[in-house]
Amino acid sequence: VQLQASGGGEVQTGGSSRLSCATSGRTYVSTIGWFRQAPGKEREFVGALAWWSGATTSYVDSVKGRFTISGNNARNVTYLQMISLRPEDTAVYYCAASRNIGVDYTAARTYAYWGQGTLVTVSS
Repeated sequence: VQLQASGGGEVQTGGSSRLSCATSGRTYVSTIGWFRQAPGKEREFVGALAWWSGATTSYVDSVKGRFTISGNNARNVTYLQMISLRPEDTAVYYCAASRNIGVDYTAARTYAYWGQGTLVTVSS
């Protein structure tokens, strides 16, 4: 599975941005996760879309109500829509894919495939 993340860039506080994650390859993907890593901090879970359970989504508390994950019908593109952005949302955002089900989707170790990351900078 190959993942290609796009979008990002600089946005002002309160603004919005949409990231895309395109997957390719003939391998089934059960879950797409989004993670981010801010400067000097560890990578953290942002949210996930579980195709295997009816495209259900889950989010870390800090982004609930502001971030939305969705996917296209072909299940080869996943989106991370972000609104009401804050300076603390500044980070490199990564999408990742897992082929497993019923595992901890918030853990980076669950995902065997990773995109290259895209930088989102929120200026105050």
